[in-house]
Amino acid sequence: MSRIEALAKFGASVFTGRGEDVQTTSYFFSYTVRHSPLCRTLATEAQASMSASTSSPPPQPTTSKKSLKPRLSTAIILNRSPIITRSRTPFEQAYYAYQARIRRALHQPFPYDFYFKQGSLLETRFNLEEKEREKAAFGPGFVQEEWQDPAKAEADKAAVKVLAQQEGEGEPLTPRVHPSDTSGDTKSLDRAGERNLYLLLKSTEGGKDVWRFPQGGVDKSEFLHQAAHKQLLAQCGETMDTWIVSRNPIGVYKPTQTDANAPEHVVFFYKGHIMAGQAAPAEGIQDFAWLTKEEIEKQVDKTYWENVKDMLSDF
Repeated sequence: MSRIEALAKFGASVFTGRGEDVQTTSYFFSYTVRHSPLCRTLATEAQASMSASTSSPPPQPTTSKKSLKPRLSTAIILNRSPIITRSRTPFEQAYYAYQARIRRALHQPFPYDFYFKQGSLLETRFNLEEKEREKAAFGPGFVQEEWQDPAKAEADKAAVKVLAQQEGEGEPLTPRVHPSDTSGDTKSLDRAGERNLYLLLKSTEGGKDVWRFPQGGVDKSEFLHQAAHKQLLAQCGETMDTWIVSRNPIGVYKPTQTDANAPEHVVFFYKGHIMAGQAAPAEGIQDFAWLTKEEIEKQVDKTYWENVKDMLSDF
């Protein structure tokens, strides 16, 4: 029987005795076990394994390859705002006609005898025009025609017509449709007066012709909005008076990369307005056009369109 087993058997036999013997024997047993050769051997091996684990160098973290800096570009969405008011839709026409009838039915009678001299030409003109407005609001059968000498009625109408010509009334108004609309001239700033127009440039990229907004790179330590305005002048000339709306971009576009090792290309879009002048494309720009939102969709690439369509006005 080994020394450890004997000590363990001895401690177990004494454990059944009195309380003070149990305490003394337990201390003796724990002291003997701690100072036995087997325990010292196990402790030595444990300390050696711990020192070996602490002395070994920690594993080095794997470092990924440094990513390339993205290539930045800026583009200008140059806008020509509508130059005439939009035509009313059928719903809008019906709504305003209904409101006009309500106002005319509820308003107080106009005191024309206070503003016009009785029997004057101005009073006659006002009465004739008021009858026409009543007919337009409530229909031809609403106005009751008063008997009047036909000769005097014709004389009054002729006098009112002469007065209108003297005051410049009745002159033909400028048509809402410009000649450039009928001829299909997309370079004219007078076309599509009711719509927002945007400047598009045609150039060669990657061996093929593409339509896009004025776009260019950004130099080191250059602000993005400054780079956008500089590229606009470089590609479209200095014959336009333009205004960049904000220093903050209105959108971001990341073109699809064909080369996996090439840096990422990021294009920041800025909003601008043309106040006067016309584009004069520089060398390298094949053509330009002022187009509406629907016309832009037909000209640009599908991926490009999906990224810029929400930056354009529907009207």
